[in-house]
Amino acid sequence: MRFPFIVSSRANRALINNLRKDDFPVLLEGIHCSFFLYTGQLANRKVILRLHNVEYKYYGELAKSTRNIIRKLYFWFGSLLLNKYEKKIANKAMVITVSEMDKETYQHDLKAKNIEMLPVFHPFSEVKSIPGSGTFCLYHGNLSVQENEKAVVWLMKNVFNSMEIPFVIAGKNPSKFLTNYEHRNDNYCVVANPSEKEMDDLIKKAQLHVLPSFNNTGIKIKILNALYKGRFVITNKAAVEGTGLEALCEIAEEPEAFKKKISESFQAAFTAADIEKRKEILAGKFNNQANGRQLMTWIW
Repeated sequence: MRFPFIVSSRANRALINNLRKDDFPVLLEGIHCSFFLYTGQLANRKVILRLHNVEYKYYGELAKSTRNIIRKLYFWFGSLLLNKYEKKIANKAMVITVSEMDKETYQHDLKAKNIEMLPVFHPFSEVKSIPGSGTFCLYHGNLSVQENEKAVVWLMKNVFNSMEIPFVIAGKNPSKFLTNYEHRNDNYCVVANPSEKEMDDLIKKAQLHVLPSFNNTGIKIKILNALYKGRFVITNKAAVEGTGLEALCEIAEEPEAFKKKISESFQAAFTAADIEKRKEILAGKFNNQANGRQLMTWIW
């Protein structure tokens, strides 16, 4: 079998030699490091495979998003290899997903039998959102990822093109295409490679975060970041379905629905009641300590 690059590139002999020094349970973070699970060299061990997302679906969406034909072919071929590979390993260990959508995919499409869902672990300790109002809309993320650039350009072309509301795009390594697109509208502003402090400042000062996604696998950490630190969040179903975050976001699909939600939220004040609702839901589902204890019961 030809292995996906994200797997074959991590088939390190030193790793299996280290693992053989004891007989403790093994937690694999992502299918990236699952090569020795596939080969059977962990057959006598308790192994848990923690998924980051459904990789073959993720690569398929990357193929759709990129404009570069070479990268498009790479992602499509990677998606095919990953689909075959994920089917092979779906029942070689206990699988833990980060969303209900991913769990359903592994159960129904890949026929996984021993599978659970556990929300993603994250670096946010408390909700730090500030009541009141901001003066701009914000999209933030790694702008070198084609999926994120596609979402930003979609917003520029279809949503903010006819709105008189400032739209700030902040993130890592925006392409020349994106920075050139910025000049088509005086209300657009691209902030390239902001420091962590600068990004936090933008997140806290924005009135709302507009964060659609064309990929319905995994969980979008940028949405969690906005919910823990920012004000209103508007997204689409694909970005939050099965994550437990649906009740904390405004959901829109078509451009006109986004415009309506943005106009309404831009005029509203973010209140203490909004913050309390956030605290209640996030503390219940995304509690690192409680989820860590649950993971330990599965490991041991």
